[in-house]
Amino acid sequence: MPYFLTGFQKYFILLVLFLSACAPGKFPAQQAPIPPVSPTSILSENLPTQTLPPTLIVSTATPVPSCTATRGFIVSGVVTTEMLAKPMNYKIYLPPCYLFSSEQRYPVLYLLHGQGSTEDQWINIGVTDAADQLINSGKVPAFIMVFPYDYSTKQPTEYNFEKVFIQILIPKIDSAYRTLPDAHDRAIGGMSRGGAWALHLGINHPNLFGAIGGHSPAIFYSDRNSLTRILQETPEAMIPRIWIDAGNNDSELSLIREFESFLTDQNIPHEWHEFIGFHDKNYWSLHVNQYLNWYTKNWH
Repeated sequence: MPYFLTGFQKYFILLVLFLSACAPGKFPAQQAPIPPVSPTSILSENLPTQTLPPTLIVSTATPVPSCTATRGFIVSGVVTTEMLAKPMNYKIYLPPCYLFSSEQRYPVLYLLHGQGSTEDQWINIGVTDAADQLINSGKVPAFIMVFPYDYSTKQPTEYNFEKVFIQILIPKIDSAYRTLPDAHDRAIGGMSRGGAWALHLGINHPNLFGAIGGHSPAIFYSDRNSLTRILQETPEAMIPRIWIDAGNNDSELSLIREFESFLTDQNIPHEWHEFIGFHDKNYWSLHVNQYLNWYTKNWH
């Protein structure tokens, strides 16, 4: 004969089952949530020169605090090619918070040093400190700077610096870092021999650069006729913005004035500044902020 439970017995059994299910140890232990990791706890604002990955991918699974870095940092690189007798060392300034996001892209300013110096010259006269201050103040947008090394004293036609710069260095920077790879967002400048290179590269390749800065440019003698001819043949809409400056006691002043007069006579838009000073680092360091404000003014 089947055994039937009374109402009280059913209630008692259900109560025992409920209490046993709620006893300690019956549910899996709950793990404490893992707090999000702030990139600023990983990345120092004063990182030494080193080779770093071009991006830091921040997970979107958990929220992360806003980046508070106020200083950029410098990365070293090198182009080794049989086209040059020596490697083309270079340094790159990456702006504050570059590694915080994997999405933002940046304009690029290439700055070339003077004869007898190295890729550190612009850094030594304070251009990276000036960039930090201007970016943090909101006066200019964040941007990347590249400082290539030119070991030679030769004219452009005598070795392959131009070919390596155009065919290898620029594509390498654009592929390894989050650049805006168009002429509008790429500028080139230099001091002394570097200024000569900036004029040579910018005028010969207007499709690659939106702005050219010659700071006390020691214009190549092989360029003294060709640059003016190329500018005359270049459609006005393709000519990059041009800045020329020199100290009133610059040893190259007469040749610089001659080139500036050509620009004026041909109605080629440009900025010309003759400041007080000599052909030296003290002169250039005094005007670093002006230079950066000019290069970046169309990048907002």
